[in-house]
Amino acid sequence: MKILGIDPGLATIGFAFLESNKLVDFGVISTESGSELPNRLFQISQDFRELLASQRPDIAAVEQLFFVQNVTNGIAVAHARGVVLQILAEEGIPIFEVSPKDVKIAVCGYGNAPKDQVQRAVQQIFQLKSIPRPDDAADAVAVAYWASGKR
Repeated sequence: MKILGIDPGLATIGFAFLESNKLVDFGVISTESGSELPNRLFQISQDFRELLASQRPDIAAVEQLFFVQNVTNGIAVAHARGVVLQILAEEGIPIFEVSPKDVKIAVCGYGNAPKDQVQRAVQQIFQLKSIPRPDDAADAVAVAYWASGKR
């Protein structure tokens, strides 16, 4: 079973694929910061569809949004997350949504673990030479790892 983990964003969307509990791919989908929101969402849509076509996941886990301070930025990220959810639904890929806290519990055993602890845990779990970069990719690996325990 191939699992897709997604860390939603507008500038970068982290993705990771696990198969048979092995990390097979990770990275980010990026958009240009100077572009208008509709153009960025369109770019996400195109790139995400290409990614799904090349990897063909069986299930997907998408991290829920959690923002306290910058509501305006959070709304833009919510738009990007919505594009991802819609495409997954169109493709008939079962979707699991997970809170950041639950991902941290799955990876670190502690729901308030700092970002660097999650990244080091991901590196250790998958016996990687270095922490996946950028941060969004490492977060997506953690989301996929969470999902591997839910199938």
